[in-house]
Amino acid sequence: MAKVDKKEARLRRAQSTRHRIRELGVPRLTVNRTGQHIYAQVFAAGGNTVVASASTTQKGVSEGLKGTKNKEAAAAVGRAIAKAALAAGVDSVAFDRSGFKYHGRIKALADAAREGGLQF
Repeated sequence: MAKVDKKEARLRRAQSTRHRIRELGVPRLTVNRTGQHIYAQVFAAGGNTVVASASTTQKGVSEGLKGTKNKEAAAAVGRAIAKAALAAGVDSVAFDRSGFKYHGRIKALADAAREGGLQF
């Protein structure tokens, strides 16, 4: 029996979530995190067009933050992605956490996006 490593398990969870979101046919808010940064993108319902994006690598988002790898930075990205998505005319999305557990930075980003006006 082959051993499944942490990354493979996360990608398998992400694949099943994306399959369910694709069946819904709604725009999706995708989140990716690394050790240093956190990224968010809103894809159109077809899944092939990026409608809005935000990350801690952008100057407007990371200004005034202590660092880019904490909950405060994730919340700033959540507020920025909500603002960008609403400006693009998207107000309701499906949340694709890319297989990451819903806690910590992922939860902070989602809560801030909800407060910013996105519904999911």
